Amino acid sequence: MTRRHRIAGLPVPILAAALFLTIATAAAEELPFETATVEMARAPLERVYDGTVEAVNQATVSAQTAGRIAEVFYDVDDYVEPGNPIVRFTDVEQQSALRQAGANLEEALARQKQADAEFERARSLFESGSSSRREYDQALAARDAAAARVAAARSAVATAEQQLEYTLVRAPYAGIVTERHIEVGETVSVGQPLMSGLSLESLRVVVNLPQQVAAKVREHREAHVLTEEGRVAADKITIFPFADSASNTFTVRVELPEGQFSLYPGMFVKVAFVIGDAERLLIPTRALLRRSEVTGVYVVATDGEVRLRQVRAGTTFGDRTEILAGLDAGERIALDPVRAGIHVNSQAVANDEE
Repeated sequence: MTRRHRIAGLPVPILAAALFLTIATAAAEELPFETATVEMARAPLERVYDGTVEAVNQATVSAQTAGRIAEVFYDVDDYVEPGNPIVRFTDVEQQSALRQAGANLEEALARQKQADAEFERARSLFESGSSSRREYDQALAARDAAAARVAAARSAVATAEQQLEYTLVRAPYAGIVTERHIEVGETVSVGQPLMSGLSLESLRVVVNLPQQVAAKVREHREAHVLTEEGRVAADKITIFPFADSASNTFTVRVELPEGQFSLYPGMFVKVAFVIGDAERLLIPTRALLRRSEVTGVYVVATDGEVRLRQVRAGTTFGDRTEILAGLDAGERIALDPVRAGIHVNSQAVANDEE
């Protein structure tokens, strides 16, 4: 089925199905530039939907120990390297708790040494028949209890060391501070939010798809995010296994490769999902000549004459652009519009001189 349109005063057939181009490069002997023949071929069929950019890594760091804020190293919009300190607490109480735990461990070790010696004497006397079984069992129990107290003391030291480490809060990953919840001098408790941040290196786009499209996307699992820098292929597509009961849409998460791509969380972007394939007409993007609002290509006629023809360009796929109107399969085009333009102008000058 075709429709009839007019481009630059000429009738041009527009295919309902999209068109594609496979390039058969040929260097015509009489032309000083490379040409290609337009042919029909299969290409992906896409549907475009709006999505919202969000950060994969975004979190709020909370206090893991109680204390007073002594220093805040970063503020909103600051970039933080992974592992860098972001907040420091006063640590008087934690230092005291660590020293006390260390002293308790030393006491437990001394008592364990004493209990071990008493057990060895009791065992020697019991084996020689100079003491009763009861005395031996008491010495054994005292030795085991001393060992248990040492283990408990070591755990208390580890806990105290961890609490002291919590007084210096570090960034879990590289990112930008989005919100600061505390000020220097404030007293905070365990679990209180300190600072929020996100990483711009790992981004994804969340899209709500109609249920009839979600099935096709689940089958092909291929999508591109359309940005100002071009098309960005999705690293991974995650389709939620249930639909929203109110909108009957499926939530889809499109994971982007590492990089920023001029995208920021909260932005709206277009996402093109592959749902099948169709016939398209694609030409190398470098063959297009753009002048103001006019887009055209140089077409080589069968008699060798080169003419500039206006075309209607569609979506760009990598280094190729879809042509919606203005070209037909089988026509030859110039791949270098600059050299083709110079050739046309030189021919026009030569004809004027004749």
